[in-house]
Amino acid sequence: MKITTWRIIKAQHVHKAFDGEGARIAGGRWNKIGIPMIYTADSLALAALEIMVHLPGSESLKNIFLRIPVRFDRRLVKSLNLVDLPDDWDNLPPPDSTQTIGTRWALKKESVLYKVPSTIIREEFNYLINPLHPDVKKLTIGSAQKFAFDPRIKKCL
Repeated sequence: MKITTWRIIKAQHVHKAFDGEGARIAGGRWNKIGIPMIYTADSLALAALEIMVHLPGSESLKNIFLRIPVRFDRRLVKSLNLVDLPDDWDNLPPPDSTQTIGTRWALKKESVLYKVPSTIIREEFNYLINPLHPDVKKLTIGSAQKFAFDPRIKKCL
């Protein structure tokens, strides 16, 4: 059975949407600086929320964004066992504990995808993609299409 996850990016970054360089440079909740990783979400709504919480306060949701689906067979996914989550997994800033878990997964190349819980909506999941895994070619990257945030969202920020 195929799974679809979503990545939302600024249009100007479409050419590097799946190289993992942004996460390699900045680090993230599930990777340390120096480890390339691509973050996707299991729903378009969660992907939108992930963009919203990570935009600097001065940046606008009026930027031109694109949504890109990623399709894959569920056999390509390793899931983080939720009982193995460290107590501080949802801390801000992201703790060393989760960065170590994701970095270890990426370096061991255990799978091309890693299913991890979202801190934004804990009942939903993010799927990490290891761009250095040989199975990355088994992912189907869909075409990028315009994604617009409803202007009423600005009232909530």
